[in-house]
Amino acid sequence: MSIRLPTAFAALVLLAGCSSTPPKPAVAAVPQPRSTTAASTTSADDNLNAVTWMQRAVEHDLIYVQTYRDAQARLLAAMKDKQWDALAKDDRVAPLAGLKPAVVLDIDETVLDNSPYQARLIKSGGEFNEADWAAWCKEEKARALPGVVEFTQFAAHHGIAVIYVSNRAKDLDEATLANLRQAGLPVSGPEAFLGLGTFVQDCEQVGTEKGCRRQLISRKYRVLMQFGDQIGDFANVLANTTEGRQKAIAPYMAWIGTRWFVLPNPSYGSWEPALFNNDWTLPREQRRQQKMGALRYD
Repeated sequence: MSIRLPTAFAALVLLAGCSSTPPKPAVAAVPQPRSTTAASTTSADDNLNAVTWMQRAVEHDLIYVQTYRDAQARLLAAMKDKQWDALAKDDRVAPLAGLKPAVVLDIDETVLDNSPYQARLIKSGGEFNEADWAAWCKEEKARALPGVVEFTQFAAHHGIAVIYVSNRAKDLDEATLANLRQAGLPVSGPEAFLGLGTFVQDCEQVGTEKGCRRQLISRKYRVLMQFGDQIGDFANVLANTTEGRQKAIAPYMAWIGTRWFVLPNPSYGSWEPALFNNDWTLPREQRRQQKMGALRYD
């Protein structure tokens, strides 16, 4: 997925009105304390149905099983087609000939289930903060989502590299790798995990976009499939607005369900700040009102 950190958007929004491309922050975003007063509890409850559905609805699990089973059924045919590639045009920087096959997966809410962290926020009435998120990651207790272990093990068994691309902070790399292994997911070596701190020579990373890391993958691999819960897991989003997000995905609609597999995340994601101009500095209730204003009534 694209970055889950609300504070990162605050660093980007200052220039958002001046450019159609997300600006590169001059310094790392500094986490700001979030209110946990009774006045903020209403917005925390906005997430109650979403997180409960993620944890308790059989339908949630079936979507994951269905997605990964369908991908597995198509995988070997994609590998045999030497022209098959699942990287967007801007991310493919090397010709396909002779490259090893790979699948690329986001981690959070694509491979690992972090809904217990969201549940804790609902219970406390708080909002996301980097310290608590890091503490959750370091518990290494996130479970694999349904179907993903079987799919990734199948890919690895057939000589297809399994590569995880995540926007978790650099200091969470080791905990993330340990959690992946503990959950039964194949991790073949250092190149199997590309976190937020990955340096890519001759490519300037813009904010938390994953484009540079996809370009790095393209130098060695022919990507058969990509998996994620955010548009930014598949292509660069030049403007995080509803229209900008639709524009980013429009050229690749034919790839949905064949090369790109999109998984559900009603709890958080870049779709949410797109509804309030990416301005995480707004009071919680104001953000909630702008989301209410985005609802359709007919």
